[in-house]
Amino acid sequence: MTLLALLLSYLLGSIPNGLWLCRALWHVDLRQHGSHNIGATNAWRTLGKGPGFLVFFLDMLKGLLAVWLGEMLVGTPLVMILCGVLAIVGHSLSLFLRFHGGKGVATGLGVILMLMPKVTVIVFLVWLLLVLATRYVSLGSIVAAALVPVLALVFGYPALYVAFGVLAAALIIVRHRSNITRLLNGTENRISAGHL
Repeated sequence: MTLLALLLSYLLGSIPNGLWLCRALWHVDLRQHGSHNIGATNAWRTLGKGPGFLVFFLDMLKGLLAVWLGEMLVGTPLVMILCGVLAIVGHSLSLFLRFHGGKGVATGLGVILMLMPKVTVIVFLVWLLLVLATRYVSLGSIVAAALVPVLALVFGYPALYVAFGVLAAALIIVRHRSNITRLLNGTENRISAGHL
């Protein structure tokens, strides 16, 4: 059952919600617009707030459901965490997109919502405040990801959860390496909701 849970979690994470949904409902391929990313930020920039929120919610749901699958099929914290990690990996290296994909922020939020709800509340608020203050989604995402293991430690979660926080943060920050370069160069795009 463990292998089944892990496989299903990766496949679930691999579902490119932004790409498929925006193609089906708005006849737009996100890979051809804006940052060319399939995630919620590019959906927001390209199509507006509604599509952006919808893609964010569905991507977050992937992480939440992956951890739930681990809990239902096996029930151990280790498998739940591994299922969450594989959902993030699936989103970033999607089987359906020749191992390309998004940056894993929304999916990662769904994972920590299931594993560490108290951490999730603070991380989301920090992300939101930073995005509202700077209009840089990438900056909010990088800082929020880095906070996960720190807050897991502060709230006294087991070492396994802290280790997950470190791994998840590393995955998300590595996926933002081009954004970090643009932030340092002052060329990063600020968020604004637009329509084609």
